Amino acid sequence: MRSLYPEIEPRATGHLDVGDGQRIFWEQVGNPEGKPAVFLHGGPGGGINPKQRRFFDPKRYNVLLFDQRGCGRSTPHAGENPDLSLNTTWNLVSDIEKLREQMGVERWLVFGGSWGSTLALAYAQTHPERVSELVLRGVFLCRESELDWFYNPGGASQIFPDLWEEYLAPIPPAARGGNLIEEHAKLLWGRDQSAAEASAFAWTGWEDRTIGLTVDPHDREKDPRTALAFARIENWYFQNKAFLRENQLLEDVDKIRHIPAAIVHGRYDVICPVASAWELHRRWPESKLTITAQSGHTAFEAENTHHLVEATDAFAQ
Repeated sequence: MRSLYPEIEPRATGHLDVGDGQRIFWEQVGNPEGKPAVFLHGGPGGGINPKQRRFFDPKRYNVLLFDQRGCGRSTPHAGENPDLSLNTTWNLVSDIEKLREQMGVERWLVFGGSWGSTLALAYAQTHPERVSELVLRGVFLCRESELDWFYNPGGASQIFPDLWEEYLAPIPPAARGGNLIEEHAKLLWGRDQSAAEASAFAWTGWEDRTIGLTVDPHDREKDPRTALAFARIENWYFQNKAFLRENQLLEDVDKIRHIPAAIVHGRYDVICPVASAWELHRRWPESKLTITAQSGHTAFEAENTHHLVEATDAFAQ
């Protein structure tokens, strides 16, 4: 069973001014002469963390990781500045291109999980000539059915009714039968800071506690600034269906069918059910789909990690 590569520190870090008043934090790890790759984190709004550097053999890869607009060490930060009007999928696609140009590479492997898979597909379908391979995990196509499943009554709430109560807690009882993405939005952008933070913790806690088969129910975001950024950015994107037309990423898959791709998806992923990965693979039979038998959504459960590292190792050759 493959595991993550050993801990590694960045060899370079910095901020890139991408316009619109946005400065994107980036870091590079691995061999500067290695195969170029870019890692796209989840959320949106999740930011990067040191474990994500370790999916790649540092002797064979030259990897760029970055915090997307509004989160992590990028500025302005959505935990402090709630104006997200310049934070869209297509702004992020443009940011990735600017980072590629700064890195000085023609093509690179694109690795993305959860929201990162959404962004990876959007980027690849916009710039297929810049993508050498794709590694996708926990496929999320940001369709209305997927958002309803996880954020509104009748889906994942039926599997985790106890945790669902905590997600509902900040919302007035009379509003709990409606569109809960919109109800949380009223709190996240309201004038009551304590209500905004309560909503942010409920939103992030719901995701954190359902992310895998083996998770610590007490391991949740404690920092209100980070929780607000994560919840606000996700909520903004999901209100706007990620600025995609319904089924866009499936309908446009012919643009990328020539690109080698590995898809890894946990059988028991309740945040992004495996049906989305299956539909994508059916439209893209050249891709390799691995459904892991004993994993949920997180990339850090053993089976998911094994197949993700196996994919990057294979593409390194």
